[in-house]
Amino acid sequence: MNNKQFHIVVLAKQVPDTHNVGKDAMKEDGTINRAALPAIYNPDDLKALEMALACKDALKDIMSVEVTIVTMGPPRAAEIVRESMFRGADNGIVISDKRFAGSDTLATSYALSAAVKKLGKVDIVFSGRQAIDGDTAQVGPQVAEKLELAQITYAEELVSVTENEIVIKRRLDRGIETVKTSFPVLITVHGNANECRPRHAKRVIMYKNASSISERQETKANGQKPMVTIEEWNADDINPDFSRLGMSGSPTKVKSIENVVLTSKENKIITNSESEINELMKELVTAHII
Repeated sequence: MNNKQFHIVVLAKQVPDTHNVGKDAMKEDGTINRAALPAIYNPDDLKALEMALACKDALKDIMSVEVTIVTMGPPRAAEIVRESMFRGADNGIVISDKRFAGSDTLATSYALSAAVKKLGKVDIVFSGRQAIDGDTAQVGPQVAEKLELAQITYAEELVSVTENEIVIKRRLDRGIETVKTSFPVLITVHGNANECRPRHAKRVIMYKNASSISERQETKANGQKPMVTIEEWNADDINPDFSRLGMSGSPTKVKSIENVVLTSKENKIITNSESEINELMKELVTAHII
């Protein structure tokens, strides 16, 4: 192994479980009432973690590889860092401050980009394509623009990675594209990518008491000795332009939140015959569906 250090950052988010949206899911100011909803690891971000860990597996015999999780949210978002460490991440940082509250994608990407800059040299930044509480797919590309990084979006498969370049297969509306780039680069991972590996029992034992500063008091109260400290940064730590944080830095405002369940009321079975397909197309056009 040579002495080169390779640093991978995964932008991960703890999101409200949007399958359980109720009447209390939204506050009067148009922000999500996260306390009223169960919190889960954003699914696309878990797949981004898997691709990051796959890169580490491919490179670990030739260089030192570090995988760092960066998550922005309330103090309980440290759960995301622990979950990531159970699966193979090396460390993580929680960016938590009331001044981040109400951030839209523009303010969120600004805060995350400032945190990544603080980390210094980073070779790859991974993120999920989108978060289930917004479905905008904007944060990853916006972070790339703010960091002036090349970017690969809709990544579906890691084809290969070396110390100098990465080859990614990406999913497009009309097919698949294989692209190659050097580092540094930001990559957003598609929901069709590989599922994240499960927790490793030894890592669960090793990191189960890892805690952030906000959690430390509770950990001590339970008589537990934290083995690993999860870093926690506030707004001052990332040296931002405060006008670009939180609601003041967010031009997008949420008007309402609702849970929409799509149900099938009728169906039609057709064969491969050209006449039946033509008839179906006529019906769809007449109904203004297409």
